Amino acid sequence: MAKKSPQRSFNDVLSLLGNQRFDVAPAQEGAKRTPNAFQVRKNGCAAEIAAAPDGTVMMLSHPGWVLNGEISTLLDKGYQKFLKTSHVEIPATADKLRAIHEFSEELNEATGATSLYNESLGTTSDVYMYDRVKGRA
Repeated sequence: MAKKSPQRSFNDVLSLLGNQRFDVAPAQEGAKRTPNAFQVRKNGCAAEIAAAPDGTVMMLSHPGWVLNGEISTLLDKGYQKFLKTSHVEIPATADKLRAIHEFSEELNEATGATSLYNESLGTTSDVYMYDRVKGRA
């Protein structure tokens, strides 16, 4: 069953994240061009958030490891997980996966997002690209 924390306002979340040792800064130019977007960082991981129309938090990018200043996406190729940005793709190590998972859990708890069972077991990938299904429509 999904566990849901109480919904918090965007300003409350920003102050809470600052108190929990997250680095909170205005998002860079590529943040889906959303005004007043913020990048949240901790332990080498980052995500981008903004205020939703109802005053709560909206996730602009999934949490990921920061590579060369860019938030990576987690790519699962069946035999190995990779961290991918627009310029580089590297194998994901257990330490990086653990850091992304812990970052995601802390961010979800702070924002009041729904905590799903399969996500609480470990890190879930953003993209699944297995060899046997590559090229199928």
